[in-house]
Amino acid sequence: MKKSQIVALALAGLAAAGCSGLNEQQQRALSGGALGAAGGAAVGALTGSTVTGALIGAAAGTAGGLLYHESKK
Repeated sequence: MKKSQIVALALAGLAAAGCSGLNEQQQRALSGGALGAAGGAAVGALTGSTVTGALIGAAAGTAGGLLYHESKK
């Protein structure tokens, strides 16, 4: 296994462990932001601006996650 793969796995493990104490609203906002960032980065890669797409997607995903949480109350 390459050193970069080991580092990536370690960071993923730390990120997952850091999310264990979140409440339901925070979990929905975080997962919405992560999914939005991934989707935005994919669209941004196709249009030529990956970072901008990821930032816009993250903001939209976070807002969507929070709105979804509020609608389920």
